[in-house]
Amino acid sequence: MSDFLALAQAGVQQLSPYVPGKPVDELARELDIDPATIVKLASNENPLGASPKALAAIREALAELTRYPDGNGFALKQRLAECCGVQPNQVTLGNGSNDILELVARAYLAPGLNAVFSEHAFAVYPIVTQAVGARAKVTPAKDWGHDLSAMLAAIDADTRVVFIANPNNPTGTWFSAEALDEFLQDVPGHVLVVLDEAYIEYAEGGDLPDGLDYLAAYPNLLVSRTFSKAYGLAALRVGYGLSSPVIADVLNRVRQPFNVNSLALAAACAALDDAEYLAESRRLNEAGMQQLQAGLRELGLGWIESKGNFLAVDLAREAAPVFQGLLREGVIVRPVANYGMPNHLRVTIGLPAENARFLEALSKVLARG
Repeated sequence: MSDFLALAQAGVQQLSPYVPGKPVDELARELDIDPATIVKLASNENPLGASPKALAAIREALAELTRYPDGNGFALKQRLAECCGVQPNQVTLGNGSNDILELVARAYLAPGLNAVFSEHAFAVYPIVTQAVGARAKVTPAKDWGHDLSAMLAAIDADTRVVFIANPNNPTGTWFSAEALDEFLQDVPGHVLVVLDEAYIEYAEGGDLPDGLDYLAAYPNLLVSRTFSKAYGLAALRVGYGLSSPVIADVLNRVRQPFNVNSLALAAACAALDDAEYLAESRRLNEAGMQQLQAGLRELGLGWIESKGNFLAVDLAREAAPVFQGLLREGVIVRPVANYGMPNHLRVTIGLPAENARFLEALSKVLARG
């Protein structure tokens, strides 16, 4: 019998499957506990639930489930173009923003080429890079965040893509407009810069630079965003990339037809029209951030300052036993040892009662040693 692992591409052989946050039902089965009592703060989901406008749009779209979705996503592209100040031909739709990252890798990376990204950066960057046989050049982090100077220094003639995230997952770290300006000015023109802004909607005012402000000046820039976080549509898997028309055209050549389903298209259009929901998401996130920080301070724990909807909590000890202890308390968070952070747990900001439950459970686990 053939060894089908050995027959796979070399880069694929070296990959490990992406491990998502543990589902509630899985933990309930493992520990034989009521799923209604479990709190999941592992996957940076919006605790508000979906926008009422998005839910109404989904119900209306249900009648057309026998039809294929609009393969061009015309209505959503039009709405995104209006909201983002671009032309529809600058928009690429994805099955989540992960899909955009994979399209970039398929279009621009190959054996003999490389992609640059930071230590502690999103796990999908190495996955999509290695899957197409390209080399990953990982630069050391600086204070848990991107060292943009080091990333610039790592670029060479074979570099085709640089992945940067603002804010970064799982650390929550960010860089300023000044730092982004300097970086983009110095990146060679043959390198595509992917600015991953999955959490940008949680930023207030001028907290973070807006990648859209740089598109006109930098034809080698692509901004990727998602409806999975602040817009509360994680289950529907819809994201998008904004770039020059040329880059969007290239990505659409490798994009699978119908990669965004009809319910997702309808819900995303409606979500863009629900400003009140987005504002409430921000308000809840800010209040929850303060609640978690106050509780962690009382426990004598530190954390990495974050501009996302999560905190990387520094336990100053191996985090795996604490993670397991929290599971036994019915609280799911995210271990991040696979990101080179064995002493941290990433905790999503939830509803006030969920945050309180996490802090109570964490106190119990730490007290047991």
